[in-house]
Amino acid sequence: MGFRWTSPLVQVLAVGVICFCCPGMFNALNSLGGGGQVDSKVGQNANVALYTCFAVFGLLSGAIHNKLGPKWTIFIGCACYMLYVGSLLCYNHTQAGAFTIAAGGILGVGAGMLWTAQGAMMMAYPREQDKGKFIGYFWAIFNMGAVLGSVIAFGINYNLTEAKSLSDATYIAFLVIMGIGTLVALSLAPPSSVTHSNGDHILIQKFPTWTGEIVAILKLFLDWRMVVLVPMFLSSNWYYSYQFSTVNGRYFSIRTQSLNNILYWASQIGGSYSFARVLDYQGVNRRTRALWGIAIISCCFISTWIGGIFFQRTFHIWEPKPNHDFKEGASYVGPLFLYMFYGLNDSAWQTYIYWLMGAMSNDATVLSRYAGFYKCVQSCGAAISWRINAVGTSYMTELIICFALLGASIPGALYLTSRIKDHSEQEDDLDVGETKVKRDLEQF
Repeated sequence: MGFRWTSPLVQVLAVGVICFCCPGMFNALNSLGGGGQVDSKVGQNANVALYTCFAVFGLLSGAIHNKLGPKWTIFIGCACYMLYVGSLLCYNHTQAGAFTIAAGGILGVGAGMLWTAQGAMMMAYPREQDKGKFIGYFWAIFNMGAVLGSVIAFGINYNLTEAKSLSDATYIAFLVIMGIGTLVALSLAPPSSVTHSNGDHILIQKFPTWTGEIVAILKLFLDWRMVVLVPMFLSSNWYYSYQFSTVNGRYFSIRTQSLNNILYWASQIGGSYSFARVLDYQGVNRRTRALWGIAIISCCFISTWIGGIFFQRTFHIWEPKPNHDFKEGASYVGPLFLYMFYGLNDSAWQTYIYWLMGAMSNDATVLSRYAGFYKCVQSCGAAISWRINAVGTSYMTELIICFALLGASIPGALYLTSRIKDHSEQEDDLDVGETKVKRDLEQF
């Protein structure tokens, strides 16, 4: 068939490269705890601002994406990632925490736009039997960025055994890579020109009106499929503050944090791709695969977080920073594997959420709203969790909250999976005329 830039797979891979460069580098930085700063408070408070703005603009970004298209929506988002890393570089010299926190808020706006556009493309571009595969491909490329960023941080900071902020060279390296991703965003094809190998176009609703678009977004709060997934959405980034700031940022030395993150994000690559293949297995119907998925992730997170309880009993918030190093040998192996399983669980959790939403529709416009709603709820949880972390909450309390939220997600997800159909219904997706807009307005 040959290479074709406007094929759905190539476009999703291109978005994977963009996220490799921008969110991937951000994840490598953020997972060091405090954005790589010794004073983790500035990074924690920047994350509160980030996810608060992310929650608002995540919800609105579906409308923005449906109007601007993926190219400009993602380009703006990438530029905001660069601003945030630049603010941390500035903080190394000026200690201007207010600028970093403001940049975190601006990044929340841009991240909402980027992730909404990415989610719509990843779920809408593949055919139904390939949605898990596309999600797995994207997640693998995206997390390679976090792996590379962690390798860069580990190499530059290898000789640091005591707590110290990341060097200017590390931040500059991240900025250069993010700049490449920002330029790649400008090459994305418009959805109307994306076609499958047989010439079929992807499904796209015509943008109705701003009023109609906003009403369609508000209706998601009444859509039972979205409502039952709210706990799952809420929990999906909640645990990052505990894993990155408490476990990795508090327990390990700075160079060991970078090494841990290489393996954390590498675990996500294998976990997401393998799990996605299970979700796409064509030997059974989609409902059975959905039930397999919920069973697998339930067993994985329960066993991992029970292990986390035993580990968390070994250090506490009132004690001096342990600063454990990878050269300690055997005593390092157990905490390392726990941290890797945290990453594996995260990839499966996120993959399953995207796969479930992709099973509800094939329309890029509808799925952009779903992705925006998901990111809105997810970011609300992240903002709360980073604030809980920033005010000095007991580490065991943080863990228990994470564990409880994950457990509370299962009933709603199980209710939805038991009602999944083998093919997405298109009639609801295509009903976007003036009659529907008027009817929606009457309901509100």
